[in-house]
Amino acid sequence: MKKTSNLIAFLLCYLISVMIAGCSSDTDSDIVDPVVDQEEQPLITPSNLTLSLDVVGSGSNSPYGDGSGIVNFVSNAKDAVSYGFIINNKAEQKSTTGTYQYVFDDIEGVENHEIKVIAYSSTDIAIYKEKTARVAYYIGDAPFWAEEFFENGAPNPLNWNYNIGAGGWGNNELQTYTKSQENVFVQDGLLKIKAKSDGAGGFTSARIKSENLFEFTYGTVEVRAKLPASKGTWPAIWMLGANFDSVGWPACGEIDIMEQKGWDKDKVLATCHWSNNGSYAGYGLETTVNNSSNNFHVYKLEWIEGGSIKASVDNKEYFVMTTNNGMPFKSNFFFILNVAMGGNLGGDIDASFTEDTMEIDYIRVYQ
Repeated sequence: MKKTSNLIAFLLCYLISVMIAGCSSDTDSDIVDPVVDQEEQPLITPSNLTLSLDVVGSGSNSPYGDGSGIVNFVSNAKDAVSYGFIINNKAEQKSTTGTYQYVFDDIEGVENHEIKVIAYSSTDIAIYKEKTARVAYYIGDAPFWAEEFFENGAPNPLNWNYNIGAGGWGNNELQTYTKSQENVFVQDGLLKIKAKSDGAGGFTSARIKSENLFEFTYGTVEVRAKLPASKGTWPAIWMLGANFDSVGWPACGEIDIMEQKGWDKDKVLATCHWSNNGSYAGYGLETTVNNSSNNFHVYKLEWIEGGSIKASVDNKEYFVMTTNNGMPFKSNFFFILNVAMGGNLGGDIDASFTEDTMEIDYIRVYQ
């Protein structure tokens, strides 16, 4: 009987110990596994991203900068801890302050550049913003005025208007000038003036001018151009006195930076026209230009106060004329760009002519 009592006591103690162990296990369940049950950190997303551009030297007279190509970028976003700047799809440049400076010095002239800024939060969530920057860069001194033809479409109306119509223009020309983008347009950084056959014996082309928009006195002009190849085309890059409407031609004066005859595509001419005591006066010279229709060349004018007018091609001078106070070359002139068909310098037109184009890369005026 005693042994039985001892066994019962043992079993009771065992059961009590198991129950106690079970209670201990329930209490321990309040300890949270940090890997499995810990509350996740909230994700942070940047917002209100801004991007401003300071093109160094920009202003009303130089909207695309001073020619240094330097641009300062400033970006800001709520909850951002760092920023990335991507210029023209190049490698991303990181910034913790949201500021970044870049020098656009790859191509001379005014170019469009694509800018992307990325704002990062502390949890690596990112948002971005894109902008287009128009920036001027020049080797050496920046021009006083420049037309870089960097925007596709019609020529910039702030710089150019049109002569419209037919009638020979005093030189027996055969084209009708239009403002249609079939005849004049900007594409891929080039101004294109296209002369076309209308299929019925007539021709269309374009003649644009900077009259009342940009006019200047004295300076150095550089025009990079490729000329049409077709017989009968008469391309011209020239300037006319701004008082043309009041005094007429030739009293207003004319400076031909470049003209090319329709029958001689291996040469170009520089010519000045003016009035001498009421009578016409003029002086011109020509020079050989190889591949004028296949390659671009730089046609340069140096218009020097109280001294001379000089012309060159690819820095090879071939025309010099001394000026004096009796000549009209001492006041404002404006640019004219055109392609005529036939006429005094165009001559006979190729019977198979359909279309041909003068392309201009840029016009730069230095003073």
